[in-house]
Amino acid sequence: MKLDNFKSDLVILGRTGLLALQALWAYKIRSLFVIISVSLGIASLTVIIAAHDGANQKAEELTESFGPDAVLVLGGDIFNRPVGQRTLTLSWNDLKQIKRSLPGTYLVVPLRSVSGKTIRYKNKNWNVSRIIGTSANYSEAWNWPLISGRDFTQADVTQALKVCLIGETVANALFSKNESPVSKTIFVGSIPFTVIGELSHRGYSGGSGTSLDDRIIVPLTTLAQRFGADRQYFRGLRIKYIDAENMQANVDNLTSFLRHLHKLKPGEPDDFTILSAEEVQQFLSTLKGGLTIFLGVTAATAMIVGGFVLANLFYLSVSERTLEIGLKRAIGASKGAIVRQFLFEAVLLTIIGGLLGIVMGIALARVLFIFNLIEIRLSLKIFLSALGAAMAVGLIFGLSPARQAAELDPISALRGDG
Repeated sequence: MKLDNFKSDLVILGRTGLLALQALWAYKIRSLFVIISVSLGIASLTVIIAAHDGANQKAEELTESFGPDAVLVLGGDIFNRPVGQRTLTLSWNDLKQIKRSLPGTYLVVPLRSVSGKTIRYKNKNWNVSRIIGTSANYSEAWNWPLISGRDFTQADVTQALKVCLIGETVANALFSKNESPVSKTIFVGSIPFTVIGELSHRGYSGGSGTSLDDRIIVPLTTLAQRFGADRQYFRGLRIKYIDAENMQANVDNLTSFLRHLHKLKPGEPDDFTILSAEEVQQFLSTLKGGLTIFLGVTAATAMIVGGFVLANLFYLSVSERTLEIGLKRAIGASKGAIVRQFLFEAVLLTIIGGLLGIVMGIALARVLFIFNLIEIRLSLKIFLSALGAAMAVGLIFGLSPARQAAELDPISALRGDG
């Protein structure tokens, strides 16, 4: 008995679906308006979910790579910098004093960079984006493993040797797939450098959107001698602490210590910026929140507009299909059957719009990802959420026209008075 009932329900559902498709095709121009309106909203919703999940994943990756036991100190107040404020405020004296006097630190690594140059290996050229100057233990300080080779030593820095580490992008541009770059000589401009290590893949910067793999790293002293970098100041300091459980206390101590070294008076703003993993997460959360709000309003507006378009077109459809409705009621169709028929049509329309919107949204998200505007992550949640939203629009905005159709008097409908 249950099997027979199930088969009967499937037959009814199939007939209802076929009638719905015939009705939608008869009014295909109107149906197209609804599909386009709904698809725009679903496309925005798809981008929201993909970007939101991608931002969460990126925040976790950045926090892991940044390190819970580390801070980055940058010269100048990068968030509230007045016009004309110096950005090179961190000196060798700061570095020495932090190493000597600040408790809890076990690595203090300076950072300076200059614009990229053309680099060459044999007959291959590449325009590298940045040349980074640093000191010993760069890989350890930045939690950035080496694929092969070794990190800088203090001797490399002290003697200003012409050695370098290269990122993945540079390695792929200059060397063949099975060729190790270690011990090879490359030319940065006209200066020969020996590659001593190849860094693993790191990806894009969360803030600037630039590739972290498109760089070469040289000793800071070499950068000063060979590329004219400032010999007294540098752009940043990477500091790692023994105790990662009390990072806020570490940051507070470092702030007080640097203010003392820079002779800043009470009330004067800091001339440096300290970033920890927590600040990185907060910054990404702000960006993610702004993107979610913007796209959320866009998605909600588009779907509401699509819903109103659907409702108005279905009200018009009811007035034009009074004879059809009257015939169905006259041969025994219940009010519930009429409601189900119109709701089925509405939901079918919005599901088609939803599927189109998912395709549009994924395509848009990939374009934004290619241009490094957002990080995306595709998942089953996108598909389920988008279809759920599309069905909700169909049910909510299609219910009132469906009820109106069901309430038509069969005799009046057959006479065309409905």
